[in-house]
Amino acid sequence: MRMLARRLLLPGITTLALTATGCSSAPHSGAADAAAPATLAPAGDGTSQQLDVAAAPEGTPTPAAVARAGGKGRTEQSSLKVASYDAASGRAVIAKAPPGPAPKPTKSTSTPSTPSSPSPTADKPVAVGDVIASAPAPGAPNGLLAKVTEVIGKTDRGTEVKTASTTLASVLNDDKAEGKVPVDPSSVTVEPLMKGVTFSWAKTGGVKFGPEGAKLPLGNLRLDVNAAVDTAPDAPASAGASVSGFVQLAPQVEFSYDGTPGAGSGPRGAFLGMSGDWSSQWKLQGRAAASTGAPKRIPFAKLHSAPVIQVGPVPVVVNLDLTCYVQVEADGRVTLDVQQDVKGDFKVGGSYALGKGWTPVSRSDVKSTPVTATVTAAGKVKGALGAEASVGLYGAVGVSADFAPYLRGEADAKASASSDGKTSLSGAWALYGGFDLSGQLHLQLSLFGTPLFERKIPLGALNREWALASGHAGR
Repeated sequence: MRMLARRLLLPGITTLALTATGCSSAPHSGAADAAAPATLAPAGDGTSQQLDVAAAPEGTPTPAAVARAGGKGRTEQSSLKVASYDAASGRAVIAKAPPGPAPKPTKSTSTPSTPSSPSPTADKPVAVGDVIASAPAPGAPNGLLAKVTEVIGKTDRGTEVKTASTTLASVLNDDKAEGKVPVDPSSVTVEPLMKGVTFSWAKTGGVKFGPEGAKLPLGNLRLDVNAAVDTAPDAPASAGASVSGFVQLAPQVEFSYDGTPGAGSGPRGAFLGMSGDWSSQWKLQGRAAASTGAPKRIPFAKLHSAPVIQVGPVPVVVNLDLTCYVQVEADGRVTLDVQQDVKGDFKVGGSYALGKGWTPVSRSDVKSTPVTATVTAAGKVKGALGAEASVGLYGAVGVSADFAPYLRGEADAKASASSDGKTSLSGAWALYGGFDLSGQLHLQLSLFGTPLFERKIPLGALNREWALASGHAGR
């Protein structure tokens, strides 16, 4: 240990071999994964259905779903599509869609109508009071959920109508649905925000290999980064600060709706969230510049996806956005060479129950594998490789979250000397792993048909930190 104290004072590097412990966070107090199960009762037309939740079929246009004003509360997949939409005026042109895939059969607690023949209203023109749920369309890149307020007339492209915003309760009615849908990684668009960022993914039937031939698990997407960060002004050239590594995700959308009769005009329960597996391996090295005030956050890529999940006959458009970033908090004195491997999962979302309102859900179970760190001189540094995420419906943000596994290191060294030539050295070091998870529920969750809440609801900040290693030396 005496040698450690000397090396903390002398130019050079001290290597610490460290092994991390795991951590798991409990859900936010009072949170539920979804609404409590309820016994289905007949809807207004004598049936109450358990709807399948699945990814919309690929390769063919997704027909719109229409809840007819005089249709006794039952929504059907139609032969119509939104040919165009103008968000400023709320005007849309509704036309006949090309033949698409047949809707999947639904599970029902009572005898459903026989699906052997098309619905007699499938080709019926839209009328005032009809509600349209559409996949992304021209002018509506995030899909459209709207009620027809006026039929303007026929055009060469279809029927032009005026629309107003509405809720999922107007198309899902008394039905019930629950499911998880993996996000197709090939549908994710990536915008690199700095040089040195590469993107790779793997899906069934379309495997794309990761960097250097690394094969990714199916359903995963991966971002690799290798970039410089601000270096302390007085640092030697050999102590240039940089970060390298990767983030790997397998995100999925979680959706549930409980429209059991008796809830009034809205659902009895609902849930919207995002979950998935997370793994990252990253390395922070050099002497990072001192950060004043808030830690320095460096976004390196933005990801966007708008998966369409089919809830029975209704196409529900989910918007997912992630911004991956590196964050460095340092005092400009310590030089580190730190590497960490992190694996785990996360879940964020909002759960609604009639009479209780919206409750946040936030969970994470993260473990870090052995870490190797090198410390020179004295100081403090904290580095994170994380992601800002948001999930919503039809372009409106419902839940936002910030997930950041981090590594924090401290080193301290003191020396004294007297006129008789005697010297004393002492040094101490410590290294910690952890993660931060925070976020909030947004007003747009009222798209489910639930009451509007007055303010954003915090998810409740989760922070877990565990000691990796520490030591002290003196003479």
